[in-house]
Amino acid sequence: MPADKNPTEEGYFAKLEAEERAKAQVALADERARAARAELKARHAGRCGKCGGAMRPRDFKGVEIDVCDDCGAVLLDPGELETLAGKDASGAISGLAALFKFKGK
Repeated sequence: MPADKNPTEEGYFAKLEAEERAKAQVALADERARAARAELKARHAGRCGKCGGAMRPRDFKGVEIDVCDDCGAVLLDPGELETLAGKDASGAISGLAALFKFKGK
């Protein structure tokens, strides 16, 4: 071992390098996950979640909803269920709407 380096100093720098590699791996994994989500969103945009058919906008009681050409599934955007159902004094509709809400990125 050269006289100008000691084991403590080498250990310190080795630890820093390991921490930087770990941070880089986390950043790479995050970027790959973001890219995978973006690809999935692009691939499935405008497609039915049930059968994969094309979703077409249709006007229903003044609200534009998406209906599958193949299976007839209906996709409601946020707030459309409340708009279609109107005021609900019992809270049943808002409870149903809360059941289907999720946090997407």
